[in-house]
Amino acid sequence: MTAAVAATTEATGGRVLETDRLLLRRLVTDDAAFILELVNDPDWLRYIGDKGVRNLDDARLYIQQGPMAMYERVGFGLFRVELKADGAPIGMCGLIKRDTLPDVDIGFAFLPQFRAHGYGREAARATLDYGRDVVGLKRIIAITSPDNDASGRLLEAVGLRFERSFDISPDDRSVRLYAWTAEAASA
Repeated sequence: MTAAVAATTEATGGRVLETDRLLLRRLVTDDAAFILELVNDPDWLRYIGDKGVRNLDDARLYIQQGPMAMYERVGFGLFRVELKADGAPIGMCGLIKRDTLPDVDIGFAFLPQFRAHGYGREAARATLDYGRDVVGLKRIIAITSPDNDASGRLLEAVGLRFERSFDISPDDRSVRLYAWTAEAASA
């Protein structure tokens, strides 16, 4: 990410992306109550895992050590997704550079009442465009639990293609790998 993009992000109150219905901005510790709710949603726990966030202090620490640290380290991370109309937080979506994966991946999660309204697709498409056009990525991947069919369909709808299943951790947790590449997109 260029210094101009970083300066623009700071000047816009952390706002990174805007779509017809959504604003995506950097997470800050003031988002702790929203994060506490999101990461304890039963589907988050089932498909993503328990992050040990039990109270507002845990949520602030999660934001500081996760998204905020990643912004500092690589210039991008998970963003808060909010409704443009009223600023209500509805989920998060962004790019993540994990030590366990060879490429940057896209991640997303939405509160239950905001699923199946096209918000995830809208946020993911904007995030992929950002990764390609602003960050300059030539390949973006995503991983899902094998039984998370809804996320797989969303990823395919925005242009990622299933590549393979593999075990991501020593405890043999299997995941499905999806990928978007600039070469495939231009073909």
